[in-house]
Amino acid sequence: MFRDEQPLKLLLMSATLEGERLASLLGDAPVVRSEGRMFPVAMRWGRAFQPGEFIEPRVVQTVHEALDAEHGSLLVFLPGQAEICRVHQQLEESLNGRADVLLCPLHGELDLAAQRAAIEPAPAGKRKVVLATNIAETSLTINGVRVVIDAGLARVPRFDPGSGMTRLDTQRISRASATQRAGRAGRLEPGVCYRLWSEAQHEQLAAYGSAEILQADLAGLALQLARWGVAPGELVWLDAPPAAAYAQAQDLLQRLGALVGKGDAEYALTNHGQAMAELPAHPRIAHLLLRGQALGLASMACDVAALLGERDIQRGGGADLHTRLALLVGEARATRGAQGGVQRARQLARQYRGYLRGSASEPVADPDHPRWLGALLALAYPDRVAQQRREGSAEYRLANGRAALFSETDSLMKQPWLVVADLGSRQGQREERIYLAAEFDPGLFDTVLAEQVSMLDQLDWDEREGVLRAERQRKVGELILGREPLTGLDEAARSQALVNLVRRKGLELLPWTPELRQWQARVALLRQLDLDGPGQSEWPDVSDKSLLATLEQWLKPYLGRVSRLSHFANLELAGILHGLLPWPLPQRLDELAPHHLSVPSGSSIRLDYSEQPPILAVRLQELFGLAETPRIAGGRQVVKLHLLSPARRPVQVTQDLANFWRSTYAEVKKDLKGRYPKHYWPDDPLVAEATARVKPRKA
Repeated sequence: MFRDEQPLKLLLMSATLEGERLASLLGDAPVVRSEGRMFPVAMRWGRAFQPGEFIEPRVVQTVHEALDAEHGSLLVFLPGQAEICRVHQQLEESLNGRADVLLCPLHGELDLAAQRAAIEPAPAGKRKVVLATNIAETSLTINGVRVVIDAGLARVPRFDPGSGMTRLDTQRISRASATQRAGRAGRLEPGVCYRLWSEAQHEQLAAYGSAEILQADLAGLALQLARWGVAPGELVWLDAPPAAAYAQAQDLLQRLGALVGKGDAEYALTNHGQAMAELPAHPRIAHLLLRGQALGLASMACDVAALLGERDIQRGGGADLHTRLALLVGEARATRGAQGGVQRARQLARQYRGYLRGSASEPVADPDHPRWLGALLALAYPDRVAQQRREGSAEYRLANGRAALFSETDSLMKQPWLVVADLGSRQGQREERIYLAAEFDPGLFDTVLAEQVSMLDQLDWDEREGVLRAERQRKVGELILGREPLTGLDEAARSQALVNLVRRKGLELLPWTPELRQWQARVALLRQLDLDGPGQSEWPDVSDKSLLATLEQWLKPYLGRVSRLSHFANLELAGILHGLLPWPLPQRLDELAPHHLSVPSGSSIRLDYSEQPPILAVRLQELFGLAETPRIAGGRQVVKLHLLSPARRPVQVTQDLANFWRSTYAEVKKDLKGRYPKHYWPDDPLVAEATARVKPRKA
C-alpha cells in the first residue's frame, strides 16, 4: 500500500514515444521533452526504392562510396541475417582484402565474442563496417561510427490467428525508426546518413511502427488476464488486443488445459493454468514443463524447453531436433560457432529445472526412450503434430489443418509422423517450411496424449459415390487417426447432416431456377425499401446469407426423402421458399413487385430484378406518349429503363424518361432514323402513338 503523501509516480521514456497519445490515455499527463546531445547528421538520399528490388547491390555500392568519401566507421542497417551474410560475402570479394577495413556482422545468433568485436572501437589505423539488423537501432552505441547506411527495411514477426503461427515479413520502416537509425551517426561527432530511398518516399512512410500487441502471439497475455480475472474489455489500452488473435490464444489455452469454458465466451482458469501462469515461460513451454515433470521426464522437458526458447544451436544440421538434444546433453560435440548457443541453452535448461518442484505423479516406463522427445513436443505444439501425405514425401499435413513441407531433402522425410517445433514462411512464400521437427509415435495418443484425441460422429457425402455415409472418426485436430461406420442413425441426425452439407457446399446445391432467383430479388427489394424508410419490414430476409443461417427452420423438414446427392434436384424448392411468405404477402408481392409492366404499346414487358433498381428493357417506340418513368412498390421505386432499338439493341439507359424526351431523344431519333428508315420516328414522342410494330396502325 502507498501512503497518501507518497503517491505512485510513473515515468514513461522512449526516444520515439507517441507522447500525445500516451498523455491522453493517462488523463492528460504532462509531456516532458529533452532533445539531448546529438551532433548534426547530413542526409544523403538515394533513388526511389522499387518493390521487389534486391537491396544488396545498392548497399554494397553505397558502402564503397562512403568508404571513399567519408572517414570513420560505418554502420549498415539490413533487414535480417540472410541479407547480412550476402552483403558480407559481396564486400569481402569487392574490397579485395583491403587491410584497413574490418567487416563485422552483428545479429542475435552471433556468439558474444563476435558481438563484442562489432561494438568495440576499431584498432588504430583501421575502419569498421558493421552489418547489423535493427538490434543496433536503439540500445547500442558503436564506438567510432559516424556513417550510417540505412536500407530502410526491417524483418518483423507477425502472428497469424488463422494458422496460429508467426511469420517474418520484410517491410518498410517508419519515419521514427529512420530518425532513430540516423541518430547513430551523430552520437560522438558530426556524421552522415545514407538513406537508400528517395526523399519523396520518406514522406510516405508511416510516422510510427505498429504496436507489437497488434501483431503478436497473445497466449501469454490471455493467460495472465485469466489469472487476474479480467477480460480485455475491462481494461484501458493504448492499442487493444485484436479480437481474432485473442480468441485464438484462448482456444490454445483451452487445448493446453489452462482454461475451461463457462459459456458465452467466458473462461475460468484451471489449477493447471494457475501453475502455468506462475512459470516465466510461454504457455506452450510452461505446459510442456509441467506435464513433463508429471510424466517423470522433467530433465528432458527442461532441455527441450531450452532448445525451443533458444535460436537453433546447429544451423545446417538438418531438421531433426534429436541432434540438438544430443549437443545439449553432451552426447555430441558442438562446432565452434555453435558453442555459444549450446552454453546459453544449457543455462536456460538449468533455470527451468530450478522452477520445477515436486515429484512425478504419473511416471512413464523407460523414460530414456527417444519417443518421449516427440511426446514432449506434442505437449507444447498439439496443433503441429503432422502426418505425411505420401510415403517419402516432403509434404505433411498439420493437426491445425495447414500444410507444411521440407524445402530440401531431410532424413526425417522417412517418418510418416512428425511434430514440428519450428516452422514458418516469409513474405511471398505459399507453403509453411519445416525448420525443426522430431519423429512422432502416434501410439502415444492411446496413452500420455489421450487428452488430445476427440471422437466425432461424422455424417458426410461420399463425393465419388454420391451417397450419405456415417462414421465415427477418431481425430487429433484435423488429422484422422481412425474411423468406423455408424449404424442406426435417427432421422433428426440424418437430416442435420444434410443441412450441414448444404451449409458447407452452398445454396447452389438446391434446384434454383432463374424464376426463383427473381422471386428472391423481388422480396429483397421490398424489404430494403421498408428498412430504408420506416426502419422495419414485414418482408422476411431471404438473402443467401440468411437462408444459409436458417436452414434448420425452412429446409430441414423437407429432407426426409433425400438419400443421394441427386435427390436434391427433386425438392420442390419453389413451394418451400414461397412458404416463407405468410398470407397476404404473396398477393402483395405481385402487386408491389410485379413480374411484368404494361407499356403504352399494349405490350407486357418483363421486369428484371437481378439488379437494383429493377430493369425494364423495352423498345423505344413502345413508350411514345409516356411522360414519366414507370414506378413500382407503391411509387417508391423508379425502374431503370433500357431503351432498345427495333433490333432490341440498347440505345439509352435512364431513370428519367421525361428528361430523355426533352434533351436526348432528338439525337437518338436522328441516328435510329438513319439505321431504321422504315420505322416510325415522330418529332414529338409525347403525343405520338406507341407501337410494337414498324409503324402505328393509323399511320
